[in-house]
Formats: sequence, structure tokens, C-alpha cells
Amino acid sequence: MRYQCLIVDDEKELGQATCEYFEMFGVTAKHVLNGADCMEVLEKDEVKVLLLDINLEKESGFTLCKEIRKRYSLPILFISARQTDDDILIALNIGGDDYIKKPYTLSVLLAKVKVILKRMESGSNPAPLTDCGLSLDEKAMKAYVNGKEVTLKTKEFRLLSYLYQRKNEVVSKKDLFDHVWGDEFFSDGTLNVHIRKIREKIEENPNEPKYIKTIWGTGYRLEI
Repeated sequence: MRYQCLIVDDEKELGQATCEYFEMFGVTAKHVLNGADCMEVLEKDEVKVLLLDINLEKESGFTLCKEIRKRYSLPILFISARQTDDDILIALNIGGDDYIKKPYTLSVLLAKVKVILKRMESGSNPAPLTDCGLSLDEKAMKAYVNGKEVTLKTKEFRLLSYLYQRKNEVVSKKDLFDHVWGDEFFSDGTLNVHIRKIREKIEENPNEPKYIKTIWGTGYRLEI
């Protein structure tokens, strides 16, 4: 079977309602209650996007995310009633691509999933970053540094791609939030974590970055 979205949530009624809503608007979805069932689906079926709750009945969504990341690279969106910055940062640090707070609006959640699916399905040619040894493949959401492939998570790629579109310009934190996270509010810490993760993947020395420079008190600049 092929599912565009797999929902892992031990709130049975909410998970089923979300699944049914997605199906109404043409997004094939499946709901499971726990990590074991989630891994079984991932092993035997094709899944494009994963929605993962943190507080599962007998386990943590954080633990499950770490296990999934050892074997799969699909986008993972955390959905949780936990709303502290620490929870959000942990989720993003261990491999989550986004964090959606409960209670969520089904229409907004669906819109976020559709945006990811559209990016995954729409193709474009690699866009080289001129004379800097860094290139992007929009379709595969990958970066190449001096010909070596670097795999980025969804939000990481979107950040790097947007900085490239504004290369050699100072891009404010607000601008990045507006274009990468949309109407979902996140703290500076969330942005800082993503930038650090990108640097660790594309920079020879992340502590002395060549490409992504911090403009203190304002934002960032991708230098080419």
C-alpha cells in the first residue's frame, strides 16, 4: 500500500478523525496507535509524511523518532500538546522536521502536509550556488558541497534554499520565520538549532562558518 501520510497518535478518536479528514481532501492516510504498528507500516508500505505524537501510551514519540531516523528519511512532523521550547528543540534536534501544537485545526494541518507533499512531488533542476562549491537539488532536497552529497531535513533545506534566494543579503529572523514556518510561531532557539544543523552538514568548520554568517541582532547572510 501507498500512504501519503501516516499518523501515529494514541488518541484514537483524534487520529481517526484526522485520517478521515485527510482522505476527504484526497490525501491517503493511515492511523496507528503505537510505535510497533508504525514500524510495521513503514517496513511493508510506502509512506511519504509521518505525523508523530510525543506522548504515546507505552512509549515516547522522541524514542520512536530516533529509531525511525536510523532507517528512514521521510519528513516527520511532531504533533503534541506539549508546548515548551525545550520539547520543541528536542523534537527538532532528534530528527523532526516541524512541530505542530495541539489542539490543531484540521485544515491547517492538512495544508502543512500538502505543502510538503507538493515539494516532494514537484521536480526542478539543481540550482548551483555560483563559485562557492555548494549546490542544491530542489527535487531531492539535498545539498552538495564540493560534489559530496549532504542530506538535509525538510526545514533545513527550506532555510538554506531561502537564504540562497537572498544570497549576499542580510535576511532577518522574522523573514525566515515568515517564509519557512509561515503562520506557526517558533522561538529564536528553534531557528538557531536549524542553522546549527545546516552548518554541521555544509561547513568545513561549523564554528567558523564560510557560507552562513550570523548577523548579530538581525539574522543571517549566505555569502557566495
